[in-house]
Amino acid sequence: MERPLWRWKKEVSRDIYLLSPTKRDESVSMPIIEFKTTTKSIDFSGVDTLLFTSKQGVKVANQISKEWQKYPSIVIGDATQRELLKSGGKILYTSKKFYGKDLVQEIKKRFFNKKILYLRPEIISFDIASNLSNIKEAIIYKTSCKKYNLDKRPSKSAIIIFTSPSTIKCFLENFSWDSSYIAVVIGESTQKALPKYIKNYYISDKPMIEECIKKALEIE
Repeated sequence: MERPLWRWKKEVSRDIYLLSPTKRDESVSMPIIEFKTTTKSIDFSGVDTLLFTSKQGVKVANQISKEWQKYPSIVIGDATQRELLKSGGKILYTSKKFYGKDLVQEIKKRFFNKKILYLRPEIISFDIASNLSNIKEAIIYKTSCKKYNLDKRPSKSAIIIFTSPSTIKCFLENFSWDSSYIAVVIGESTQKALPKYIKNYYISDKPMIEECIKKALEIE
């Protein structure tokens, strides 16, 4: 296989596999998870504010009902903000802190008087709602693992970018871990989900896909 020009220019000796559904030119796309909507409707009664912690939540809400666009939203991260604005939503606040425990403190401080609906996936890494009295939840989607044939197994010495605990689970359901691989994880929650036998890993400086790729490109 001819080596892509971007890799030749950067003199990267390892293939970089991105397991997110998001595609990036600097990496081999291997979307290991897929999303499935779990409800046909959303109950907005009694709420005045929405909470989104991922751009996928915005996409799914927009597929289910356009009514969500009437409410101002609290979101985590620039990617979620961009998706929300593109989809016709209104931003109340964008948190630059990417972890649930930090978001809880921000809501307690800034939005304790709001009645918030958290539109969330089935599995979450931190239980935001149990730590707040002014928030209720609606599970609107879930993740499932995509299946790959063994001939799609990443090449020796590859760098594997994990963007969530689910991507770790689904990768290991498809392939065994090769000792020559190096993992790059998007943040602390994902790092904690790594099996103990995966010892060669790096944590992205910021929990963003762009930062994961940047970290991968720095690896010799």
